[in-house]
Amino acid sequence: MEDISLIQVSAEAQSQNPKPEVARRTANFHPSIWGDQFINYDDSQDIITQAHSQQQVDELKKIVREVLITSATDFSLQLKLVDAIQRLGVAYHFEREIEKALERMHATFDGDHGNDHVDVYNVALGFRLLRQHGYNVSCAIFTNFKDKSSSFKESLIDDVSGMLSFYEATHLRVHGEDILEEALVFTTTHLGSAATRVSNPLATQITQALERPLRKSLERLSARRYISIYQEQASHNVSLLKLAKLDFNLVQLLHKKELQEITRWWRALDFEGKLPFARDRMVELYFWIVGVYFEPRYSVGRKIMTKASVLLTILDDIYDAFGTFEELVVFTEAIDRWDVNCIDELPEYMQTFYRALLNLYNDIEAEMAKEGRSYRVPYAIQAMKDQARSYFNEARWLHEGRVPSMEEYMRVATVSISYTFLTTIYLLGMGDVVTKEAFEWLFTDPKIVRAANTIFRLMNDIVSTNFEKERGHAASSVDCYMKQYGVSEQETVDVFKKQIMDLWKDINAEFFRPTSVSMHVLMRVLNLTRVVDLLYKKEDGFTHVGKVMKDSVASICIDPLPL
Repeated sequence: MEDISLIQVSAEAQSQNPKPEVARRTANFHPSIWGDQFINYDDSQDIITQAHSQQQVDELKKIVREVLITSATDFSLQLKLVDAIQRLGVAYHFEREIEKALERMHATFDGDHGNDHVDVYNVALGFRLLRQHGYNVSCAIFTNFKDKSSSFKESLIDDVSGMLSFYEATHLRVHGEDILEEALVFTTTHLGSAATRVSNPLATQITQALERPLRKSLERLSARRYISIYQEQASHNVSLLKLAKLDFNLVQLLHKKELQEITRWWRALDFEGKLPFARDRMVELYFWIVGVYFEPRYSVGRKIMTKASVLLTILDDIYDAFGTFEELVVFTEAIDRWDVNCIDELPEYMQTFYRALLNLYNDIEAEMAKEGRSYRVPYAIQAMKDQARSYFNEARWLHEGRVPSMEEYMRVATVSISYTFLTTIYLLGMGDVVTKEAFEWLFTDPKIVRAANTIFRLMNDIVSTNFEKERGHAASSVDCYMKQYGVSEQETVDVFKKQIMDLWKDINAEFFRPTSVSMHVLMRVLNLTRVVDLLYKKEDGFTHVGKVMKDSVASICIDPLPL
């Protein structure tokens, strides 16, 4: 990568203020759609309700914990109970009990032969739960559900619940598992027709699963949906259902308070007035962070990560939509030097951002010092420097009118997509579960992070290429691939979608024990990729806030569950 310090800087870029006649690109981003929704939140009416609900939650946790422990003698019952606890969004209360239950399941789960007397529902459910928690159980067990011609048995088609369980299990597949590839096609085909002939809540489950399987679902959105499904099931556990509802609403109250605090910080910056060219996506970014970790114990992390992500978005827009190339040279050097004394070298609008950036990092450093974790801050600073340098390289391609090779593009663009930066920032607020070794691991570009980075980059480019071209943007992966291989846009998209499917297999494989870092860390990598899948599957749901984002934010951060 070329050292930017070697690039000749024009006299214009060295002046403090840009000349007013400078022609600038603008993206015309739409303003925030949320108004004063969150800053006006009044928790005075919630305080008494919150205290009463917390007391109920504490009592219900004891009841559910006892049920979970006593179910140990019934393999099928415990499978279903663990699954329900996880899908209802309350597994974080029972991590130790669930881990012990899965250890017992793994000890008795036969992945190679036998078990043909067990129905496909339980086999697939056990397989999925164990794989989710890093147990490398064999998919060979599913050969029991094939006939003599090596096709899946026709009898499976009538077991719709079993088919749905099997379908969900296929999304934990890794490379070389042909039987799960076959099962995905088989179950997808037959579930599509089954959805029209079964009643609710099963029909709803099928429709939701075909749109987004559990492996790709955000925990909080999935929990909200599953609560309404679970309560319609005749066999539901009353205490567990009540716990899930109360806990969801309690956590939502905390999220509202956090959003109010972050909104006040954002308004105080007055970027809407000082940097009007930039996106105001503070609420949407908070939703992203809740997708990464929603649990109350990560409150500090959510606030840090949202603020850092807000500034990252502004940084992106400075490089992408407003700054001249000459200004960006000086700006990138200033970020690389990370010194307040650089501020006078910058245009006024860049000074505003640079000051806010250093102030935020000073606040982060103070928070980390209070926790005795100051060693984490240099990693966060380095991640921001890497981010700025990657943005600059893309700006240089645009300035030179150059379409790089696919290999050169991906080296830069898998950094500029910001996944590694975001991962670094969310590790800051994860408390004792994260060690210095986790940060060192992250900066080696591990396979799971590389896969997640690539998924994010390809999905983003697939849905945003046309908009980016209209406003004058550097070449995307779609452009680079089309030029390098002489293929059409649709052919390129088809290749990328196949790559994305394979990269999910890489992510799944990296969960197998023993893992390089804590499972808590790997789960956040997975969760961030789930957010990406939600928002970029059909459109750029972040830049252009539409129904998916609006409904998702309302479900998680605004509308409480009816009790």
